[in-house]
Formats: sequence, C-alpha cells, structure tokens
Amino acid sequence: MTPPASYLPPNRYLLHTGLFLVTLLSTSITGAVVFIGRTIAWSASDPLFSVGGLPVTTAFLADAFMFGVAFLTFVTVHEFGHFIAARRHQINCSLPYFIPSPLIGVGTLGAVISIRQPIPNLKKLFDVGVSGPIAGFLIVIILLIWAMVNLPPPEFMYGVGGHESIIEYIRSTGQFPDAPISDESDGSQFILGMTPLYWMLTQFSTNVPPLFEMYHYPLLFACWLGLFFTSLNLMPVGQLDGGHIIYSLFGPKWHSIISRAFVFVLLLSMTSGGAFILPDFLSAVLDHQTLGPISAWITLAALLVLLTQRAFGLLWWKFTLAILFIASFALIIPSAFRWFAYFGWLPWCFLIIFLIKVDHPHVPLTHPLGSKRRLIGYLTLGIFFLCFSIKPLYTI
Repeated sequence: MTPPASYLPPNRYLLHTGLFLVTLLSTSITGAVVFIGRTIAWSASDPLFSVGGLPVTTAFLADAFMFGVAFLTFVTVHEFGHFIAARRHQINCSLPYFIPSPLIGVGTLGAVISIRQPIPNLKKLFDVGVSGPIAGFLIVIILLIWAMVNLPPPEFMYGVGGHESIIEYIRSTGQFPDAPISDESDGSQFILGMTPLYWMLTQFSTNVPPLFEMYHYPLLFACWLGLFFTSLNLMPVGQLDGGHIIYSLFGPKWHSIISRAFVFVLLLSMTSGGAFILPDFLSAVLDHQTLGPISAWITLAALLVLLTQRAFGLLWWKFTLAILFIASFALIIPSAFRWFAYFGWLPWCFLIIFLIKVDHPHVPLTHPLGSKRRLIGYLTLGIFFLCFSIKPLYTI
C-alpha cells in the first residue's frame, strides 16, 4: 500500500538534514579550495589555523561559507519548488536528498526528490517540472543583482596571490584587462562561459570582473553556477525539467525530435572539442606525432558509436558519420569552431544517454495545458536560452 502524500517516516528528517549539512560543508570547502583559492583570505594576517601550510583566516571562512550558502540556497529553493508543486497535486514524493561530492566539481552533485508514484496527467507533470527552475531562477536573479550592486573595485585583486600581471595592469589602468593575463602555467586558469542573461546584467553594473577572474568573487561565482545549473536542468531531454516541459507542451513525438536534436548538438560540440585537444594530448602520451592524431580520431569515433547507438537507434551510423564529418572542419577552419567546441560535454552525454535517457516515459495525454500554462512553459524555455553557455567552464 502506497503511503499518503503527507506521510514521511520520522527518521527521514534526520537523514535529509544531515545530507544538507554535509553538502553545505562539502560545497563551502570545495568552492574555497578549488575555485576561490588564493584570495585575500589566504594572505590575511592572524590565521586561525593552517591547512597544508596555508593560513586559514576568518576572511577565508567567510568567503567559503558565502559561496556554499549562496549555492545551496539556489539548490534548495529549486528542489522545494518541485516538492511543493508535487505535494500541492497530492503526488507522493520525498524531501530533497542533497548529494555531497567533496573536492569534486563544486562540492555537490545537486539534490533530487524521489517521486514515489506515476504522475497521472500533463498538467501535473508540467507544474512539477516547471516549478523548480522558476523558483531557483528567481532566487539566483535576486542574489546576482545584489552581488553586482555590491562589487568591490578592481583593486580587490591586489589581495589575490599569483596574479602579479593582472595586478600590475590594474595599477596602470585602473581596470581589468579584456583578455586573460596569466602568471600560471598553461591549463591552470579557469575561464567561465558568458551567458546572454549574465552579459545583459553586466551592462548595468560597474566593476564587473572578467570571466577569467570572476571565481575569486564567492557570491558572484555562486550565482553564475546557479544560472548554469538552471540551464542544465532545462535541457530539453528525457526526464530533466526541460524534458518535462517539452513533453507537456508538444507531446511525445516532438519531444523525441527535439531531444535528439539537442543531443546531436552536444555530441557535435564534444567531438569538435576532442578534435582540438585529443591529438596533442595523445601525441604526448604516446610520444609519437603520427599515432597521436590517428588515435584521437579512433577514440572519438569509438565514443560516438557507443553514444549514438543508444541515442539514435538504427540510424546511429548516419549520425556518427555526420558528426565526424562536421567536426573534422574544426581542424580546417578552427576559428569557426573554437567558440562551439567543448570536450567537457562528454560526461554529460553519457549521463543523458545512459542514465537520464533521451526519451520521456509515457504520461497519459489527458488534461491538456491551458493558455496560461503554455505561456509559462514558453517563458521557462526562454530562461534556458538566457542561462545556457555552450562552453561553460574550461581552462587555458
């Protein structure tokens, strides 16, 4: 017998609270150590204690928890948007399960709620799917505007170690450089991708740091991640929030077409990115300038066969050849592909195709959406385009 929607075993509250606290700690530490890194907090006087010979100060802890609290606020509001919508429709579901991942990614894999019964119609599917992204997006916008209004001047970078060239540039000009200036080795500087919404907001703000230094600003970086994770959830595939919305708006046939078209774009971006970086990488590993490029294309072809067979069925070979053919132009006209090529989509392609799935499970096509819900659906899809970056996070 299925328990009523309002029922939650008492011991579960302790589990959800514990996971939240562990994830908050994991996200704060990971964000500070991996991204925020050598900010003024590391070099300030009067350290509280040391980690690996590096002083940990009150300012460092404040930066760490500002990042962790801001990002977990977004995740929590997003998931409770789903939770409240599900409970409002009397759909049995769990509280959010937060997923910590210490020192991996941003310290968390997000959170999920468990839907314990089939969703019976399109209206309920739509409401549950759309509520999370809208709720999370609204809180990110509030935090992002606050962060931009309260940005420190460029001289803030004086307290960041290992950035002498940028500091010298700021001393000379009073502003940030337009292009990255790095004192570090190749492949060690993070670059964040520009999104349409972030760009629009920067036009009304001053002292906005460039995307290659923005991760030193804890609240601003947490908000950028909130936009990025909003776009990931709104990808129009499978059972992601975007997939729910596409299925509710257009039905299973168009969901199948749109989902596969989007997967095709991700696979093309991934393969084009691999065409740029894999030949040199494998040439160094194999210590052979001829075998490197050959091995790179064999690797890319094998990955594509594995992924397209599951995503495109009997037509997999046509899509594999099409992707390889188009991606080969990345080597012929690299300037036309560098903005688009991103090998970092590889794990997301595996996640979507093998775990999330490309298709949406069947939901009875009853209770069609009214004009109000359809308008909300179109606006929410607009949020996806405003928050999405084809190259979200990479290094130079």
